[in-house]
Amino acid sequence: MDIGVLTVPLGGESRSDAFEYLAGIGVETVELGVGGYPGQDHTDREALLADEDAREALRADLDEYGLRVSAFATHNNPLHPDEGTAAEADRELREAVELADEFGVDTVTCFSGLPAGGPNDEVPNWVTAPWPTDHAEAEAYQWEVAEDYWSDLAAHADHHGVDLAIEMHPNMLVYEPHGMLKLRELTNERVGANFDPSHLYWQGIDVTEAIRLLGEHDAIHHVHAKDTRVYESQSREKGVLDTTDYADTENRSWLFRSVGYGHGEEHWKDVVSTLRMVGYDGALSIEHEDALTSSREGMEKAVDLLQRARFETTPGEAYWAE
Repeated sequence: MDIGVLTVPLGGESRSDAFEYLAGIGVETVELGVGGYPGQDHTDREALLADEDAREALRADLDEYGLRVSAFATHNNPLHPDEGTAAEADRELREAVELADEFGVDTVTCFSGLPAGGPNDEVPNWVTAPWPTDHAEAEAYQWEVAEDYWSDLAAHADHHGVDLAIEMHPNMLVYEPHGMLKLRELTNERVGANFDPSHLYWQGIDVTEAIRLLGEHDAIHHVHAKDTRVYESQSREKGVLDTTDYADTENRSWLFRSVGYGHGEEHWKDVVSTLRMVGYDGALSIEHEDALTSSREGMEKAVDLLQRARFETTPGEAYWAE
Protein backbone atom coordinates (compact mmCIF):
# COMPACT_ATOMS: atom_id res chain seq x y z
CA MET A 1 0.00 0.00 0.00
CA ASP A 2 1.09 3.55 -0.68
CA ILE A 3 1.21 6.28 1.93
CA GLY A 4 -0.56 9.36 0.65
CA VAL A 5 -1.78 12.77 1.75
CA LEU A 6 -4.78 14.92 0.91
CA THR A 7 -2.84 18.12 0.25
CA VAL A 8 -5.44 20.64 1.50
CA PRO A 9 -3.45 21.59 4.65
CA LEU A 10 -0.58 22.69 2.41
CA GLY A 11 -2.78 24.88 0.23
CA GLY A 12 -0.93 28.02 1.27
CA GLU A 13 2.28 26.71 -0.26
CA SER A 14 3.18 26.40 -3.92
CA ARG A 15 2.55 23.03 -5.49
CA SER A 16 6.25 22.46 -5.96
CA ASP A 17 7.03 23.29 -2.33
CA ALA A 18 4.21 21.08 -1.10
CA PHE A 19 5.31 18.16 -3.26
CA GLU A 20 8.93 18.57 -2.19
CA TYR A 21 7.96 18.52 1.48
CA LEU A 22 5.68 15.49 1.11
CA ALA A 23 8.23 13.48 -0.83
CA GLY A 24 10.79 14.36 1.82
CA ILE A 25 8.75 12.85 4.66
CA GLY A 26 8.10 9.61 2.76
CA VAL A 27 4.78 10.28 1.04
CA GLU A 28 4.23 8.43 -2.25
CA THR A 29 0.81 9.56 -3.45
CA VAL A 30 -1.20 12.76 -3.32
CA GLU A 31 -4.95 13.29 -3.27
CA LEU A 32 -5.48 16.63 -5.00
CA GLY A 33 -8.43 18.93 -4.42
CA VAL A 34 -10.12 20.07 -7.62
CA GLY A 35 -13.26 21.73 -6.23
CA GLY A 36 -15.86 21.77 -3.49
CA TYR A 37 -14.76 21.96 0.13
CA PRO A 38 -11.15 20.83 -0.59
CA GLY A 39 -10.73 23.75 -3.00
CA GLN A 40 -8.16 23.60 -5.77
CA ASP A 41 -5.09 25.42 -4.52
CA HIS A 42 -2.67 23.04 -6.26
CA THR A 43 -4.82 21.97 -9.21
CA ASP A 44 -6.99 24.41 -11.15
CA ARG A 45 -9.54 21.99 -12.59
CA GLU A 46 -10.76 24.19 -15.42
CA ALA A 47 -7.24 25.20 -16.47
CA LEU A 48 -6.09 21.58 -16.45
CA LEU A 49 -9.01 20.50 -18.61
CA ALA A 50 -8.49 23.32 -21.08
CA ASP A 51 -4.72 23.64 -21.33
CA GLU A 52 -2.25 20.88 -22.27
CA ASP A 53 0.62 22.99 -20.96
CA ALA A 54 -1.03 23.09 -17.53
CA ARG A 55 -1.44 19.33 -17.60
CA GLU A 56 2.19 18.83 -18.57
CA ALA A 57 3.29 21.14 -15.74
CA LEU A 58 1.42 19.01 -13.21
CA ARG A 59 2.85 15.81 -14.66
CA ALA A 60 6.33 17.32 -14.49
CA ASP A 61 5.91 18.29 -10.83
CA LEU A 62 4.69 14.81 -9.95
CA ASP A 63 7.58 13.20 -11.82
CA GLU A 64 10.16 15.50 -10.25
CA TYR A 65 9.21 14.41 -6.75
CA GLY A 66 8.32 10.81 -7.53
CA LEU A 67 4.66 11.20 -6.62
CA ARG A 68 1.48 9.68 -8.07
CA VAL A 69 -2.10 10.91 -7.81
CA SER A 70 -4.31 8.53 -5.81
CA ALA A 71 -7.47 10.56 -6.46
CA PHE A 72 -8.87 13.93 -7.41
CA ALA A 73 -11.09 15.27 -4.61
CA THR A 74 -14.22 17.36 -4.89
CA HIS A 75 -16.37 17.06 -1.78
CA ASN A 76 -19.59 18.98 -2.19
CA ASN A 77 -23.40 18.54 -2.26
CA PRO A 78 -24.84 17.76 -5.70
CA LEU A 79 -28.20 16.95 -4.08
CA HIS A 80 -28.62 20.37 -2.46
CA PRO A 81 -32.15 21.81 -2.78
CA ASP A 82 -30.75 25.10 -4.04
CA GLU A 83 -30.52 24.58 -7.79
CA GLY A 84 -27.48 26.80 -8.23
CA THR A 85 -25.54 25.08 -5.46
CA ALA A 86 -26.44 21.64 -6.80
CA ALA A 87 -25.56 22.59 -10.38
CA GLU A 88 -22.13 23.90 -9.37
CA ALA A 89 -21.43 20.73 -7.38
CA ASP A 90 -22.54 18.57 -10.29
CA ARG A 91 -20.29 20.43 -12.72
CA GLU A 92 -17.33 20.05 -10.36
CA LEU A 93 -17.93 16.32 -10.01
CA ARG A 94 -18.36 15.67 -13.73
CA GLU A 95 -15.30 17.70 -14.61
CA ALA A 96 -13.30 15.94 -11.88
CA VAL A 97 -14.21 12.62 -13.51
CA GLU A 98 -13.12 13.94 -16.91
CA LEU A 99 -9.87 15.23 -15.45
CA ALA A 100 -9.18 11.89 -13.79
CA ASP A 101 -9.66 10.18 -17.13
CA GLU A 102 -7.27 12.64 -18.76
CA PHE A 103 -4.56 11.84 -16.18
CA GLY A 104 -5.17 8.11 -15.97
CA VAL A 105 -6.29 8.48 -12.35
CA ASP A 106 -8.89 5.87 -11.51
CA THR A 107 -10.69 7.59 -8.60
CA VAL A 108 -12.56 10.75 -7.66
CA THR A 109 -13.27 11.18 -3.94
CA CYS A 110 -16.51 12.91 -3.00
CA PHE A 111 -19.62 13.02 -0.79
CA SER A 112 -23.03 11.55 -1.57
CA GLY A 113 -24.65 14.89 -0.94
CA LEU A 114 -27.85 15.45 1.03
CA PRO A 115 -31.24 16.57 -0.31
CA ALA A 116 -33.90 18.53 1.50
CA GLY A 117 -36.61 16.65 3.34
CA GLY A 118 -39.17 17.37 0.63
CA PRO A 119 -39.54 19.05 -2.77
CA ASN A 120 -40.48 22.44 -1.30
CA ASP A 121 -37.79 22.64 1.40
CA GLU A 122 -34.83 24.99 1.16
CA VAL A 123 -32.07 23.37 3.23
CA PRO A 124 -30.61 19.83 3.39
CA ASN A 125 -32.10 17.62 6.10
CA TRP A 126 -30.13 14.84 7.78
CA VAL A 127 -32.59 12.21 9.02
CA THR A 128 -31.31 10.14 11.95
CA ALA A 129 -34.52 8.46 13.21
CA PRO A 130 -37.68 7.07 11.53
CA TRP A 131 -40.20 8.67 13.90
CA PRO A 132 -42.21 10.84 13.85
CA THR A 133 -43.10 9.26 10.53
CA ASP A 134 -42.68 12.43 8.49
CA HIS A 135 -38.94 11.88 8.96
CA ALA A 136 -39.17 8.40 7.41
CA GLU A 137 -41.13 9.92 4.54
CA ALA A 138 -38.43 12.56 4.13
CA GLU A 139 -35.72 9.90 3.96
CA ALA A 140 -37.69 7.96 1.33
CA TYR A 141 -37.92 11.13 -0.76
CA GLN A 142 -34.18 11.71 -0.36
CA TRP A 143 -33.32 8.27 -1.67
CA GLU A 144 -35.50 8.88 -4.73
CA VAL A 145 -33.57 12.08 -5.42
CA ALA A 146 -30.25 10.31 -4.85
CA GLU A 147 -31.04 7.34 -7.09
CA ASP A 148 -31.99 9.60 -9.98
CA TYR A 149 -28.89 11.79 -9.69
CA TRP A 150 -26.31 9.15 -8.85
CA SER A 151 -27.46 6.74 -11.55
CA ASP A 152 -26.67 9.38 -14.15
CA LEU A 153 -23.37 10.41 -12.55
CA ALA A 154 -22.32 6.77 -12.19
CA ALA A 155 -22.96 6.23 -15.91
CA HIS A 156 -20.78 9.28 -16.65
CA ALA A 157 -18.03 7.85 -14.45
CA ASP A 158 -18.29 4.46 -16.10
CA HIS A 159 -17.97 6.06 -19.54
CA HIS A 160 -14.66 7.56 -18.40
CA GLY A 161 -13.44 4.49 -16.53
CA VAL A 162 -13.31 6.30 -13.18
CA ASP A 163 -14.53 5.18 -9.75
CA LEU A 164 -16.56 7.46 -7.47
CA ALA A 165 -15.29 7.01 -3.91
CA ILE A 166 -17.86 8.37 -1.48
CA GLU A 167 -16.78 9.37 2.00
CA MET A 168 -19.38 8.19 4.51
CA HIS A 169 -19.96 11.43 6.40
CA PRO A 170 -22.48 12.90 8.85
CA ASN A 171 -24.92 15.39 7.37
CA MET A 172 -24.79 13.43 4.11
CA LEU A 173 -27.27 10.83 2.90
CA VAL A 174 -24.56 8.14 2.90
CA TYR A 175 -22.93 8.20 6.32
CA GLU A 176 -22.50 4.49 7.16
CA PRO A 177 -21.73 1.23 5.30
CA HIS A 178 -25.28 -0.01 4.72
CA GLY A 179 -26.24 3.26 3.09
CA MET A 180 -23.06 3.03 1.01
CA LEU A 181 -24.04 -0.41 -0.26
CA LYS A 182 -27.60 0.73 -0.94
CA LEU A 183 -26.43 3.54 -3.20
CA ARG A 184 -24.03 1.17 -4.97
CA GLU A 185 -26.85 -1.31 -5.58
CA LEU A 186 -29.09 1.45 -6.95
CA THR A 187 -26.41 2.65 -9.41
CA ASN A 188 -23.38 0.66 -10.57
CA GLU A 189 -20.05 -0.65 -9.34
CA ARG A 190 -18.27 2.63 -10.07
CA VAL A 191 -19.93 3.85 -6.86
CA GLY A 192 -18.04 2.74 -3.76
CA ALA A 193 -16.42 4.02 -0.59
CA ASN A 194 -13.64 6.40 0.18
CA PHE A 195 -13.22 4.51 3.43
CA ASP A 196 -12.63 7.15 6.10
CA PRO A 197 -12.80 5.52 9.54
CA SER A 198 -12.86 8.82 11.42
CA HIS A 199 -16.60 9.30 10.87
CA LEU A 200 -17.36 5.70 11.80
CA TYR A 201 -15.55 5.61 15.14
CA TRP A 202 -17.80 8.13 16.86
CA GLN A 203 -20.91 6.45 15.48
CA GLY A 204 -19.89 3.28 17.33
CA ILE A 205 -19.19 1.33 14.12
CA ASP A 206 -16.54 -1.37 14.26
CA VAL A 207 -14.09 -0.23 11.61
CA THR A 208 -12.62 -3.61 10.72
CA GLU A 209 -16.10 -5.15 10.48
CA ALA A 210 -17.09 -2.30 8.17
CA ILE A 211 -14.04 -3.02 6.00
CA ARG A 212 -15.05 -6.68 5.80
CA LEU A 213 -18.65 -5.81 4.90
CA LEU A 214 -17.70 -3.38 2.14
CA GLY A 215 -14.88 -5.65 1.01
CA GLU A 216 -17.33 -8.51 0.42
CA HIS A 217 -18.84 -6.30 -2.29
CA ASP A 218 -15.52 -4.95 -3.66
CA ALA A 219 -16.84 -1.56 -2.59
CA ILE A 220 -13.70 0.13 -1.22
CA HIS A 221 -12.23 2.41 -3.89
CA HIS A 222 -9.97 4.60 -1.74
CA VAL A 223 -8.98 4.98 1.93
CA HIS A 224 -8.46 7.97 4.19
CA ALA A 225 -6.06 7.52 7.10
CA LYS A 226 -7.69 9.65 9.75
CA ASP A 227 -8.36 8.96 13.41
CA THR A 228 -10.97 10.03 15.98
CA ARG A 229 -10.99 10.01 19.77
CA VAL A 230 -14.26 9.90 21.71
CA TYR A 231 -13.92 11.77 25.03
CA GLU A 232 -16.24 10.04 27.46
CA SER A 233 -16.22 12.89 29.97
CA GLN A 234 -18.33 14.73 27.41
CA SER A 235 -20.06 11.89 25.58
CA ARG A 236 -21.44 10.44 28.82
CA GLU A 237 -23.30 13.72 29.35
CA LYS A 238 -24.44 14.66 25.85
CA GLY A 239 -23.82 11.69 23.56
CA VAL A 240 -21.94 11.90 20.29
CA LEU A 241 -24.30 13.96 18.13
CA ASP A 242 -22.31 17.00 19.12
CA THR A 243 -22.70 20.41 17.46
CA THR A 244 -20.02 22.05 19.62
CA ASP A 245 -17.57 23.99 17.45
CA TYR A 246 -14.56 21.90 16.38
CA ALA A 247 -12.27 24.56 17.81
CA ASP A 248 -13.81 24.20 21.28
CA THR A 249 -11.74 21.10 21.85
CA GLU A 250 -12.18 20.62 25.59
CA ASN A 251 -15.98 20.60 25.34
CA ARG A 252 -16.50 18.30 22.36
CA SER A 253 -17.59 14.67 22.73
CA TRP A 254 -15.11 13.65 20.06
CA LEU A 255 -12.31 15.10 17.99
CA PHE A 256 -10.59 14.17 14.76
CA ARG A 257 -7.08 13.10 15.69
CA SER A 258 -3.82 12.35 13.94
CA VAL A 259 -3.35 8.67 13.14
CA GLY A 260 -2.41 6.86 16.35
CA TYR A 261 -3.85 9.47 18.72
CA GLY A 262 -7.41 8.15 18.66
CA HIS A 263 -6.51 4.48 18.32
CA GLY A 264 -3.09 2.96 18.84
CA GLU A 265 -0.62 1.40 16.47
CA GLU A 266 -1.93 -2.11 17.05
CA HIS A 267 -5.38 -1.01 15.89
CA TRP A 268 -4.00 0.63 12.76
CA LYS A 269 -2.03 -2.51 11.94
CA ASP A 270 -5.32 -4.41 12.21
CA VAL A 271 -6.97 -1.88 9.87
CA VAL A 272 -4.20 -2.30 7.31
CA SER A 273 -4.30 -6.10 7.64
CA THR A 274 -8.07 -6.19 7.17
CA LEU A 275 -7.81 -3.99 4.10
CA ARG A 276 -5.32 -6.47 2.67
CA MET A 277 -7.64 -9.38 3.51
CA VAL A 278 -10.40 -7.87 1.37
CA GLY A 279 -8.05 -7.11 -1.51
CA TYR A 280 -7.41 -3.40 -1.09
CA ASP A 281 -3.89 -2.41 -2.10
CA GLY A 282 -4.22 1.29 -2.86
CA ALA A 283 -3.33 4.50 -1.04
CA LEU A 284 -3.68 5.22 2.66
CA SER A 285 -4.36 8.92 2.16
CA ILE A 286 -3.74 10.95 5.30
CA GLU A 287 -6.35 13.63 5.94
CA HIS A 288 -5.17 15.97 8.68
CA GLU A 289 -7.90 17.68 10.71
CA ASP A 290 -6.45 17.39 14.23
CA ALA A 291 -7.16 20.59 16.19
CA LEU A 292 -4.53 19.69 18.80
CA THR A 293 -1.45 19.87 16.59
CA SER A 294 -0.12 21.51 13.45
CA SER A 295 -0.74 20.07 10.02
CA ARG A 296 2.91 19.23 9.46
CA GLU A 297 3.40 17.52 12.79
CA GLY A 298 0.15 15.59 12.40
CA MET A 299 1.03 14.42 8.92
CA GLU A 300 4.58 13.47 9.91
CA LYS A 301 3.38 11.42 12.88
CA ALA A 302 0.81 9.71 10.68
CA VAL A 303 3.42 8.85 8.05
CA ASP A 304 5.72 7.47 10.75
CA LEU A 305 3.04 5.15 12.14
CA LEU A 306 1.70 4.04 8.76
CA GLN A 307 5.19 3.18 7.53
CA ARG A 308 5.35 0.62 10.32
CA ALA A 309 1.78 -0.56 9.84
CA ARG A 310 1.59 -1.00 6.08
CA PHE A 311 2.87 -3.90 4.03
CA GLU A 312 5.34 -3.15 1.26
CA THR A 313 5.50 -6.63 -0.25
CA THR A 314 2.96 -9.10 -1.57
CA PRO A 315 2.31 -12.35 0.32
CA GLY A 316 4.37 -15.36 -0.62
CA GLU A 317 3.23 -18.95 -0.88
CA ALA A 318 1.84 -20.38 2.37
CA TYR A 319 4.56 -23.03 2.57
CA TRP A 320 3.57 -23.87 6.15
CA ALA A 321 0.15 -25.05 4.91
CA GLU A 322 1.52 -27.54 2.42
